Amino acid sequence: MSFPKKGKYFPEDSGNDGDGSDPEGHFASRIASALHRSFANSRVGVKTVARWTGANERAVKNWFSGRYGPRGEHLVVLARHSNDVLGAFLKMAGREDLMVALNLSAAEHAIVELLAAVRGLNRAGGPTEQSVI
Repeated sequence: MSFPKKGKYFPEDSGNDGDGSDPEGHFASRIASALHRSFANSRVGVKTVARWTGANERAVKNWFSGRYGPRGEHLVVLARHSNDVLGAFLKMAGREDLMVALNLSAAEHAIVELLAAVRGLNRAGGPTEQSVI
């Protein structure tokens, strides 16, 4: 690498030698994919994530583009609000089993709520099991 003729900054470098060993880029692209899945290319995604994390909108746009990844405290907030980001993080950490457990817990909670709603209909004079069958 040669020094620039003018200015005080080094030329921008990608940080890897072409062997795919850029962990920041790998991390950033996985988080970007998770953010896109969470917001389905919604226009309000950047503003929503910026509001959740307190980060600058320019930084959030960089997260969405995969240029940079969020810092630790921002990642924690994103994982709190987005199951897609949480799942991506757990997959990168090699802990996919935890995501399965979370999904089972969510399914169990949904079944309990559905059962309560059905029981509420029966008490309110809704259709009984015999009239449905």
